[in-house]
Amino acid sequence: MLARMSKTDREEVRTENAPDPVGPYSQAIRSDGLLFASGQIPIDPSKGEIVQGEIEAQTRQVLDNLRAVLEAGGSGLDRVLKTTVYLVDLSLFPRVNAVYGEYFASDPTPARATVQVAALPLGAQVEVDAIARCD
Repeated sequence: MLARMSKTDREEVRTENAPDPVGPYSQAIRSDGLLFASGQIPIDPSKGEIVQGEIEAQTRQVLDNLRAVLEAGGSGLDRVLKTTVYLVDLSLFPRVNAVYGEYFASDPTPARATVQVAALPLGAQVEVDAIARCD
């Protein structure tokens, strides 16, 4: 039998250093030593607009946003257990992977799934979510 989680068993994480959610969800939820970070798309939080340019620029913005959410939740990229990468065009994977490797360079690297999707919010080319340990 599963125990029902009360509102006190989970805490919303919010930061101005990452974009506001574009729907009815939290940037992240912290519960029982884990941080569940919602998917980040390449919105520049200072402008509220998608970063234009090549996939590398969008990937950097996504991972900068993800890092900001993780840090606001008492975690960091070095504490990530698993990510999911969503790409509109899987042929861009090697380029995304190169940037991803710059951000997740310490061993062990997180577990990861990568999937191609038909579309992402606001015309983004890439989105990444994460599960991490937190304080």
